[in-house]
Order: sequence, then structure tokens, then C-alpha cells
Amino acid sequence: MTYETILVTRDGPLLTVTLNRPDRLNAMPPQMADEICDVFYDLGDARAVLITGEGKGFCSGADLSARGDRSEADLKGGSHKALQNHYNPAISQVLRAPVPVICAVNGPAAGVGCSLALAADFTIASKSAYFLQAFVNIGLVPDGGSTWLLSRAIGRARATRMMMLGEKIGGEQAEEWGLVYKAVEPDQLMSEARTLAEKLANGPTQAIRMIKENLNLALDGTVQQVFVQEAEAQRIAGVSEDAKEGGMAFLEKRKAEFKGA
Repeated sequence: MTYETILVTRDGPLLTVTLNRPDRLNAMPPQMADEICDVFYDLGDARAVLITGEGKGFCSGADLSARGDRSEADLKGGSHKALQNHYNPAISQVLRAPVPVICAVNGPAAGVGCSLALAADFTIASKSAYFLQAFVNIGLVPDGGSTWLLSRAIGRARATRMMMLGEKIGGEQAEEWGLVYKAVEPDQLMSEARTLAEKLANGPTQAIRMIKENLNLALDGTVQQVFVQEAEAQRIAGVSEDAKEGGMAFLEKRKAEFKGA
């Protein structure tokens, strides 16, 4: 399918989604959120997704003015609907993806762009990139799930600093804080992200999916709930073809060749 605000390419088991409004630093109109939702709604047989931005930015935040025919009052009143109907569903789809998601943050990741980057399982940032929650500077509050994502990624104190002071957090500082998986030189970003994405795309897909589910439950559930879900996941994984291959590869002292089954 062809989209207007994103580019989608496929290389074997790896699906790449590129935010494609470089003239606006990939600011996200509701249409882009809907297109991301559409991609993640049906990933087919893709076994990993890599998300990045075209040009100099990853995503500079929401863009409710993209249609150009809405008054200031309409834009302010429409924020709630836009979040409920477009942005929140997009972030939720990324969080709930049944395959690993990798974000390569090549420039500013602000507002909902920051949320999108942090919704991934692995976020790799260029050292020249930055993360920003600037809502407080215009009398608004962070949205797109960023309060949940930031507090769990870096703790309450640092999340409060980002959201109440509206400070930019550069790529290297983001790595120091544990906000991202790693920060790399700009010219190494895509090669690093693709190498990781391809490794995950060729991993034991069912096991990775259940690891994601267990981690999500661990954030909000009880240890007893986690015990039950882990055991059930292990039962399912234990009879998978990938588990059989992994066991044989271990015994035969060779690299496993997982098929995602």
C-alpha cells in the first residue's frame, strides 16, 4: 500500500517505516498517526519493524494545522479528539506490536515524536538528536502516553525534570539516563539500527513476542500475575519449532537458525 506521509519498505523479515515530511521535521498530522496505525494493524509476516525519520528530524511533534483550513479555536478544541482518535491509538499499536520495534532517532524527537520513539523496544539515537517535552512552555501538558513512558524509562525525578522544565535531552545524555538503548555517531545510526533490527527479525519470534507481553505485565501487574504468565509463555515457547532448533543448535555447537515458528 502507498501512503502519503510515511514510506514503508520491506527487506525479508524486516519492515522499515520512514516518517516522510522532512520539510516539517516530520511533524505528525492525524493522517500520519492513522497511517502508522494501519501499518501496525496488519504486519503480515514481518518479524521486526524499524522506524526512522526522513531528513534532519525524527518527529517534531503533533501537527494539527496540517489541513490548513482550521481556526485556532478549532485546533485547541480538536486536541482532545486528535489524541483519542489518532495519536493515542498509534502509540498503542506500536507498544502492542507482536514483533520487536526499533526506533532510529536521527534528529529532534519532541512531543508525540518523543512518545513514538520511546514506545519502541529499542531506541537508538544519534548523538546529535534530542528528546523534548516542551508543552509546559506553552501552558500545556505532555500527552501521547509520554507521562507513562518517561516515568518508567527514567524514573519520576528525571521525568519530572523533562516535563516541568521543558529541557532538551541530547542523545548522549539520553543514553546515560537509560532513556535510550544507545547513542551513536550520526553517520553510524542507520547501520547500527539496521544491524540490531535484522538480528531481532531473525530471532525466535514467538519467544520475543511473549517476552514483550511479560515485560508489559510486569510494569503494571503483580508478581503473582507475572509468575502465571511466564509459566504459560514458557509452555507455549517450549513446543515451538524455534525452541527445538535452539536446543539442537546448542547440542551441536552451532548458530541457531530461527524461522519465527
